[in-house]
Amino acid sequence: MYAASREALTHTRSALESALAGVSVGAATAAAAQTGAELFTVVEVLDGQRTLSAALSDPSAPAAVRQALAEQVFSAKVSAEALATLKAAVSQDWSSSADLRNSLVLLGRESLLKAADDQGQLDTVEDELFRLGRIVAGDSNLEQALSDRATPTAAKRELLTKLLYGKVTAITEALATQAAGRLRTAPADAFNELSELAAARRDKAVAHVRSASALSADQEERLAAILTRTYGKPVTVHVEVDPELLSGLVVRVGDEVIDGSAAGRLASLRKTLK
Repeated sequence: MYAASREALTHTRSALESALAGVSVGAATAAAAQTGAELFTVVEVLDGQRTLSAALSDPSAPAAVRQALAEQVFSAKVSAEALATLKAAVSQDWSSSADLRNSLVLLGRESLLKAADDQGQLDTVEDELFRLGRIVAGDSNLEQALSDRATPTAAKRELLTKLLYGKVTAITEALATQAAGRLRTAPADAFNELSELAAARRDKAVAHVRSASALSADQEERLAAILTRTYGKPVTVHVEVDPELLSGLVVRVGDEVIDGSAAGRLASLRKTLK
């Protein structure tokens, strides 16, 4: 994303926060969840009507004209908070219409995560999204079904809804089904990104750990403490058992990988012998 779009996103995020701050305390959580879902709906419309998307992000058109168009199309379809956010977005200069749409998706996710935070569910949502990513990564048929570009978006979302119904929070389901219908990466990676976004809201990092054998609760706590000291911020540890490692751990935090497994050491040794 170029500088213009980053600046536009910052302004639009401020508008979203202001709109939600104006809601009464008792209704704030519901408003955040509704606004997030409605921003997803707006993006679906814009994805399907690229001429409208281009018109709303056209820098040659006056901001007031773009805002009037947004109000004309969406005022009867979304809440005041979502409309205020959209009008703020289209008043900005974006590097591309794709940046506008992708930023509205991001703000929709942030709004839903705010609702989860307000309800004390943020830890749960983060963990559920991570577990979903692992489930999808371990099921080639499910991964293929979600990745297949020939499969209609509605069918992908229906499949995921059936899988998740009654097993996860409503916010996890909303985030996951939206992502499944608009994949830009492998499904498991998309769900992991959502999990990391939830962690980032609490100023936490996420450590994806592959272990040759299951870790005890005490071992997980000690590993989290070590990583927290290393990275200077709280670290959430998600562990996946992978017997192919033979022994030890592989830890990934962001783009950094710490390979302490026997398989990793053997691979490094083989490289040095070539």
